[in-house]
Amino acid sequence: MGEGASEMSRAAEVRRETRETKVYVKLILDGEGKAEVSTGIGFLDHMLELFAKHGLFDLEVKAEGDLHVDQHHTVEDVGICLGEAFSEALGDKSGIRRFGFFVLPMFESLALVSLDICGRGYLRFDVKGLEGKVGDFDCELVEEFFNGFVGRAGVTLHILVPYGSNKHHIIEAIFKAFGRAMDMATGIDERVKGVPSTKGVL
Repeated sequence: MGEGASEMSRAAEVRRETRETKVYVKLILDGEGKAEVSTGIGFLDHMLELFAKHGLFDLEVKAEGDLHVDQHHTVEDVGICLGEAFSEALGDKSGIRRFGFFVLPMFESLALVSLDICGRGYLRFDVKGLEGKVGDFDCELVEEFFNGFVGRAGVTLHILVPYGSNKHHIIEAIFKAFGRAMDMATGIDERVKGVPSTKGVL
């Protein structure tokens, strides 16, 4: 599925094809925030573009899925492939900061994202008010996206929205904060020698 990561460029390409979806992801960690995203789900495209812009990742995503059934398979599989791309692009994780966090306001909504690139996939998603839809996007799929991501990325991820009333603002705040937190965690700290863990491996 993955085509490997370059140690110098910290980049990866991932392809995943099932009976339900066909997904391609190309990721450059040390990018400029450029994004080309086409999943067939306009709102998801927009959120991934925001994620790349604020995380300063160069990201290409192409997905074809069984949208005539619903959006679930496509959203989840894009999350899985993005997680795998981060895992591959990070390689052995030498020199990274490992931890990242960000608190981001979006009008009346506030999103807190904290994460650890530790090799253990776990999601705590404490977000109220995401019932229903934004346009034709099923808001409950935001959690499914992140569940797919953490499992393949090996990231422990906590997402908390203590308040907010507009579903679009809530989700946008989450993805922007997620981008900033991932940028912090994947960034290289020259003071870090090897892997940032007393175990010697992540």
